[in-house]
Amino acid sequence: MRPIIGITTYVESATWGVWRDLPTTLIPHDYVAAVSQAGGRPVLLPEHEDTDVLGMLDGLVLAGGPDLDPRFYGAEPEPLTVTRPDRDRAEMLLARRALDMEVPVLGICRGMQLLTVAAGGTLHQHLPDVLGHEKHRPAPGVYGEHDASFEPGSRIAGLMGDDLAIRCFHHQGVADAGKLTVTGRAEDGLAEAVEDPDRRFVLGVQWHPEVVRDERLFGALVAAARQHRSS
Repeated sequence: MRPIIGITTYVESATWGVWRDLPTTLIPHDYVAAVSQAGGRPVLLPEHEDTDVLGMLDGLVLAGGPDLDPRFYGAEPEPLTVTRPDRDRAEMLLARRALDMEVPVLGICRGMQLLTVAAGGTLHQHLPDVLGHEKHRPAPGVYGEHDASFEPGSRIAGLMGDDLAIRCFHHQGVADAGKLTVTGRAEDGLAEAVEDPDRRFVLGVQWHPEVVRDERLFGALVAAARQHRSS
């Protein structure tokens, strides 16, 4: 049986067929396809503040999405910060409980930021104010392309090998990684990967590996999920 991988979801207004602007629980199909292609059984997780579902999961993907509420790291929202409070509360509970239970976790974009804040870290709320450029979110729907550098001996360095190209889309970023270790950076010094070397599998990446169905990262999550199931 394939390991069961939960994927967090959005609630957004969506239109399809004869239906218009309905509040809808959804996630880009790339996440589902990437987990399935890597050998996992994807299960979508709607917003819910009950974390008991983790007892049925072998691994967890914290997906991308809107900004995380700055109050989780002791700051007030800035003008360009856009949050989803219900999702923030539910996913913060889920992330913290997953860490406590040693459930393997892969955080993607917002998911990496969520992992960081769950581990006591903080975020920059608008990167152009800090970095002086828009290269991490160059235009609506356009990914920023970077060459990252990875810490030798880290999990992400072992997974990525000589392939340093990443594609990202975000206007916030990690300021302080808290208890996590920054193991990857963009050329401007911004954290692009974090991990917890003391846990079985806790990895966050600021880019979007699901878009290219990157089996290195999703395969590593599935492998850790198999170990979690058998332990």
